[in-house]
Amino acid sequence: MTTVLVVDDQPLQRYGFRMLLDSVAETEVVGEAAHGAEAVRKAAELRPDVVLMDVRMPGMDGIEATRRIAAAGDRSRVLVLTTFDLDEYVHAALRAGASGFLLKDARPEELLAGIRAVAAGDAVIAPALTRRLLHEFARLVPPPDGGPAQDPRLNALTEREREILVAIGKGWTNGEIAARFVLSESTVKTHVGRVLSKIGARDRIQAVIFAYDHGLARPHAG
Repeated sequence: MTTVLVVDDQPLQRYGFRMLLDSVAETEVVGEAAHGAEAVRKAAELRPDVVLMDVRMPGMDGIEATRRIAAAGDRSRVLVLTTFDLDEYVHAALRAGASGFLLKDARPEELLAGIRAVAAGDAVIAPALTRRLLHEFARLVPPPDGGPAQDPRLNALTEREREILVAIGKGWTNGEIAARFVLSESTVKTHVGRVLSKIGARDRIQAVIFAYDHGLARPHAG
């Protein structure tokens, strides 16, 4: 059973999400919040597996609420819902600690799959969508001042792990990485886990941001 906290300032939206999530056996809505401050308080109180977070809300917005929930270090992982207009809100939400995002007009099965993925510790952005986002992300983020070697976390990576990190930064799936480096998908998954651990990233999305921040990935890099 995956427990979910629904955060949206529109009562009808919350009702719709609750109806959907309560209609399947594997998810349970344990609470609702109408703004960021309430979301932070209820996440700490209820400790849901997943917080379904709207971005634009009056008062404390979803970005600040995500940042506070992630900083608390509890079990809850944040899945941001957005209209995906590729603006600064999406990038800020990912930097704040969101584990992924979905379109508000996603199909019900996509939302349910996304919640399951986030609860399991995975990212939920489809690779093609990731690449679109990353191209825009890199356009908005200035190049790093120094070289990648300046970060000790990168120095801790083996040559293969650095290659895997670059591939993650390009938005490649485990299957694509396996084909490129002639590895099994299980081996790739092991490498990805080690990379995430060494750079201190919670999931692939945070690893992608790390790769861009350190100049390991750039638009149209392949």
